[in-house]
Amino acid sequence: MPFITVGTENSAPIDLYYEDHGQGQPIVLIHGFPFNGATWEKLSGPLLAAGYRVITYDRRGFGNSAQPSFGYDYDTFAADLDVLMNELDLRDAILVGHSMGTGEVTRYLGAYGSQRVDRAVLMAPLAPFLLKTSDNPEGVEKSLFDGFQKAIIDDRFAYLTTFCEAFFNYQENKGRVVSEEAFRAHWEIGARASAKGTHDCVDAWQTDFRGDLPNIDVPVLIIQGDKDAVLPYPATGQRLASMLPDGKLVTLKGAPHGTPWTHPAEVNRAIMDFIGAPAMARA
Repeated sequence: MPFITVGTENSAPIDLYYEDHGQGQPIVLIHGFPFNGATWEKLSGPLLAAGYRVITYDRRGFGNSAQPSFGYDYDTFAADLDVLMNELDLRDAILVGHSMGTGEVTRYLGAYGSQRVDRAVLMAPLAPFLLKTSDNPEGVEKSLFDGFQKAIIDDRFAYLTTFCEAFFNYQENKGRVVSEEAFRAHWEIGARASAKGTHDCVDAWQTDFRGDLPNIDVPVLIIQGDKDAVLPYPATGQRLASMLPDGKLVTLKGAPHGTPWTHPAEVNRAIMDFIGAPAMARA
């Protein structure tokens, strides 16, 4: 399996697992919490068929990547992405993030610029700023995040069940757009993640991305379901669209948070239209 080293902890390297398939313009898919690159399977196949080079990687602490005791913040996550971009020498890349993965995309463009990036897709985004503060009344109360972290400490596996239910709007969608087997598979992927990383990532969700937005100078597509039960649509995607001068919002009516799995046809159509596939796929 291929790995890229992004740091060390004591005597151990911090390695990120990645997959790199196909030829053409590179598309980097960055997964959501608490999953890994395997959850992109319904999007990666069509992108490969359209003539793109598709790269997925597991965030530190998740999937097959190393599980260090530190680094679960967006400055570090963006630095990890920068290592990947440079090690693979990616140019004219399309960055696609889902949920927590949108934070890497936003902070990377804000901190490292768009020299290697052609455009970006943010699916169910964290930005602009999820935490409620005096200058951000649209945000979510901090007590909610504190409750998530307490639940993770008390019984991480029970928390994952609750999270997956919200991720899919499972009571509404089971047997229609998500099967019991897919629910269990996502739970099992989440269960393999670092316990500390799972806990610490909740702090990262409270990152203020408003300072990054003026530095984003590439076209951005935002895709989100208006029944997102994890990241409230009015406070995230809908609000973010008005803050990006070159941003486009596609709203999936009735869709939950986990649209890469539940609504792959609609998501793929929106992405293909945005990136010009297949006619504009280029080597």
